[in-house]
Amino acid sequence: MPKPTRKRASGKPHPDFPLFRHATGRWCKKVKGKFAYFGKVSDDPDGQVAITLWLDRKDDLLAGRTPRVKSEGLTIRELLNAYLTSKRHLLDTSEITPKHFAELYACCHRIGDAFGLTRPVVDLAADDFERLRKAIAKTWGPVRLGNEVQRVRSVFKFGYDAALIDRPIRFGPGFKKPTRKVIRLNRAKAGTRMFEAAELRAIIEAAGQPMNAMILLAINAGFGNSDVANLPAKALKNGWVDFPRPKTGIPRRCPLWPETLAAIKEAIEQRPKAKSPADAGLAFITTHGHRWEKVGVSEPDPDTGKIVITNNNPVTQEFGKLIRTLKLHRRGLGFYTLRHTFATVAGGSKDQVATNAIMGHVDATMAANYREEIDDSRLLAVANHVRAWLFSDTKQE
Repeated sequence: MPKPTRKRASGKPHPDFPLFRHATGRWCKKVKGKFAYFGKVSDDPDGQVAITLWLDRKDDLLAGRTPRVKSEGLTIRELLNAYLTSKRHLLDTSEITPKHFAELYACCHRIGDAFGLTRPVVDLAADDFERLRKAIAKTWGPVRLGNEVQRVRSVFKFGYDAALIDRPIRFGPGFKKPTRKVIRLNRAKAGTRMFEAAELRAIIEAAGQPMNAMILLAINAGFGNSDVANLPAKALKNGWVDFPRPKTGIPRRCPLWPETLAAIKEAIEQRPKAKSPADAGLAFITTHGHRWEKVGVSEPDPDTGKIVITNNNPVTQEFGKLIRTLKLHRRGLGFYTLRHTFATVAGGSKDQVATNAIMGHVDATMAANYREEIDDSRLLAVANHVRAWLFSDTKQE
């Protein structure tokens, strides 16, 4: 007589129950290839709460939409999750950079820490935002404070635009960016953000490769940290660099000095093999075989939903070590100061249009709408003007 087959326990309250117990201890449903979760089994062993949530979100999930949250019950956590999900889609389609996403992610964490994740969004009032601004201002300067205020506002504006809340949030009269006067006074207090020619020559002479080449690129072409970190070798051709700004995508073109070309050639000859195929075409690679910019966003953890953000800039760190060794460090000075220095000195060429073109600045004037190109001779004149300033034997006053 054959033995009866033993049925495997499904863990469901009854055979027709549409959800199953996930290995993480949550009620789960696989919809369009993705798992949707409906609370802990330990808190809801009969699945009554879970089935209510499933029926409430079923139409949105089957349609491939993010389930809508009732506006009167929207919590800070739900708003931040919806906002970051939207921004993650833009990151996945390369419409925003990993660095920009990292800044938004950090901002959302600060909002959650300040207000509490379970607090209803509609419960927030002007004094909450005033306390948040005060806390940020204790550690950051006016410029960074202004940027953070704008990011916070964008989070709550998203909630209203996405119909997650039925009215705009009132931030109060105090939750504003610092005035231009405050920013000017702070900059005056910090001192001039540029290097003198003699200081810069000392820095170039003391720098090893590839930092030496990156410094020369920065003062030659107004490059910033991300520019040198993400510069593809193919952008260097026939003594020129053609490389759109990673931050804005605006085209840039600049002639390279003989000193810059020689330094780049030496750096590329010494360049280690890249560990990642995505970095193989870069002009500069660290001694460990990595990109000179560590910005990344991990995939969400299947259990917690959390992601890991990496936002590190070795260019900043190594340049900081260099100028400290030379005793040239002071508040506000870093690798990006080279871009400030280029802009300041290049302005003396009296061709601001060509200077802006080299730097990749947005030109919103009417003339720019009609200007199709800038003659290379004008770009060369600006680059030569900065070179004469840097390598001149006489001190520039």
